[in-house]
Amino acid sequence: MSDSQAFSLLDGRIQKWIWEAGWSELRDAQERAVAPILAGDRDVIIAAATAAGKTEAAFLPILTRMLQQQALSCVLYISPLKALINDQWDRLEGLCETLEIPVIPWHGDISGSKKKRFLKEPRGILLITPESLEALLMNHGHGLAGIFAGLSYIVVDELHAFLGTERGKQLQSLMHRVEFALKRPVPRIGLSATLGDMGLAATYLRLNADNNHPEMDIIVSKDSSQELQVQVKGYVKLPPQLSDQEILTKQNAGHEVKLEETLSPAMLRVADHLFSNLRGQNNLIFPNSRAQVELYADLLRRQSERNRVPNEFWPHHGSLSKEIRSEAETALKQKEKPASAVATTTLELGIDIGAVKSIAQIGPAPSVASLRQRLGRSGRRKGEPAVLRCYCLESELDPQSTISDLLHEGLIQSIAQIRLLVQSWYEPPLVHGLHLSTLIQQLLSAIAQYGGLTAAMAWQLLCDRGPFKGLSQSKFAQLLRSLGEREVLVQDSSGLLLHGPLGEKFISHYSFYAAFASEEEFRLVTEGKSLGSLPITRPLELNSYLIFAGHRWRVTQVDPVAKVIEVVPDKGGKPPEFDGLGSKVHDRVREEMRQILLEHTPLPFIDQQAGDLLNEARQAFLQLRLDQEVVIQAGGHVRLFPWKGDWVMDTLQLALSLKGLKVINEGLCLLIREASVNQISDLLFDMTQGAFPSESKLTEAVLNKLEAKWDWLLPEPLLGENYASHNLDIPATLRYMQELINQDIFASYL
Repeated sequence: MSDSQAFSLLDGRIQKWIWEAGWSELRDAQERAVAPILAGDRDVIIAAATAAGKTEAAFLPILTRMLQQQALSCVLYISPLKALINDQWDRLEGLCETLEIPVIPWHGDISGSKKKRFLKEPRGILLITPESLEALLMNHGHGLAGIFAGLSYIVVDELHAFLGTERGKQLQSLMHRVEFALKRPVPRIGLSATLGDMGLAATYLRLNADNNHPEMDIIVSKDSSQELQVQVKGYVKLPPQLSDQEILTKQNAGHEVKLEETLSPAMLRVADHLFSNLRGQNNLIFPNSRAQVELYADLLRRQSERNRVPNEFWPHHGSLSKEIRSEAETALKQKEKPASAVATTTLELGIDIGAVKSIAQIGPAPSVASLRQRLGRSGRRKGEPAVLRCYCLESELDPQSTISDLLHEGLIQSIAQIRLLVQSWYEPPLVHGLHLSTLIQQLLSAIAQYGGLTAAMAWQLLCDRGPFKGLSQSKFAQLLRSLGEREVLVQDSSGLLLHGPLGEKFISHYSFYAAFASEEEFRLVTEGKSLGSLPITRPLELNSYLIFAGHRWRVTQVDPVAKVIEVVPDKGGKPPEFDGLGSKVHDRVREEMRQILLEHTPLPFIDQQAGDLLNEARQAFLQLRLDQEVVIQAGGHVRLFPWKGDWVMDTLQLALSLKGLKVINEGLCLLIREASVNQISDLLFDMTQGAFPSESKLTEAVLNKLEAKWDWLLPEPLLGENYASHNLDIPATLRYMQELINQDIFASYL
């Protein structure tokens, strides 16, 4: 440590702890974070890989400053997960005990006596979730300035998990409300492993930065020497051993139908490869849905039984009970026996499950940032590489194959994500949505905190100087009137806003503290028969189309409150296997997909089958002349290939639909039925000249605008505006259409 300037700035007791822990040096992020955090006059973001010591980078200088202060001081550490709080409690308590600084976890599983001790003597490190902080503000509003009088820092862990979400907007508001009560800014420290745009992340952490607020230091760790080993395996999806009719016949005859007989051999081969290569080590396996998690966990368990070996594979997703999830986490943590978890996004965040040998991704990840977060779990021991295995299942081609299948969309998207990952590109956070659902929650919470607010005070607190700056005073008044009409709010004779009967009911329920609702899926029904359920992220209109259970369906009715979609079979031909109904895809990913299809060179990290599928896709790409064209006309239909992300694709689909066209968003392209290139060219030109539908017209046709927890309380104009702010991009769509016109793209077709 002799050449470390940062080490000499730390308190002697902390220096001793570092020596006794056997550290030979401070890591890059730790070395660079000490001085700016210790100064206590600025915000700091620390972005570093998982297991790069971000927690210590923040708390070694924070604890040093707390030891220097004579008065009672405390720190708010805000985490997205209770499990992560428990991990950090274990991690910090050993060090803090020697320093006589209390560490207080605060969430629903912690006893009331521990919480009362902190409220009586508010000192130390308070580990808390946004929901528990919400409850603290509501229930102790008048004493808040006293409780947090000695607040020195606010630390936000897993910062990337909050960006662009309702929960993230709630956290922004909570931090602002704490500072508003204290009448002073508090330095904020953001910790993250994956941030696609540091400027946007900084804007999120301190939304209204000005001369009265601390400066911002951004520390991006230079420790990036970890080796990455990647393998992409391709599989062709052939039909199951038994057809649907054969399964029915066998069941009617009283014979057992084995799971393996009902699945494509490709899925069985993936399970075989996972079983053969992952047993004996700790790994994480990420399919793309809860149903797939259960399926692969079951296949791997059955494989273990057939081989008469202990099962090492555990399911982990949000619909499972806490006890079952804990079993998987415990199995991963203990070192005596190997264990692998088959999980959804629930194991992306920094719950301490120990080091894992490899990450298996089945199908494309939700995003490049998500893939990076998952990969951060692997190769955490010094000298070990991070290992990523990607499994891509693609349709067997036939004369009826769709464009998505011809171009093997899932495989190409997986390859694009890996190439962007290697380039250290991740999706920038989406920080510009209105989040009006969370505004309603924060309004009700602030009224509880202060015992009532005037409309002017509420607007100043939450909108004028708060995190909901996108809403004007007149629209805020419109929202208040709507909440008054629904008896969520009432106004007394002095002008104070108070909870109405419905508002009292809301805030009295424990679920109020969470700004987000549990992820709900839409149930698909045809002629009274339930087809199943799935998450929907695309805008739904009457007569729009869905792909589900191997068929294409036309939407006839949507009940956004009951989450039910009524559909009828569509005669529009064979649907693509890759339905694209998962997370939204960014422009940059689609651009990289096109670049991959344009190239001719083989890729070193894919196996032979994946290479054959890639060559098949590239050949189809050239045969369709997509290296030169963006429009294909065939059979009275037109396909438009913008190679843009889903925000532009969805906006363009809605705009063309409002002009009377039958448009299906197929992910890589828009299929426009019973239309000509000439007709589309004229429409696009007119829309660039001022005939583009207004935002309100676009959203008026969308039937699934209720996305967040309190959206149902929004008046229709604000509901549409709120939906558009998260899901549409009119300026980017207009720019794209203008590019088509300027480049005279349609000239050769007319």
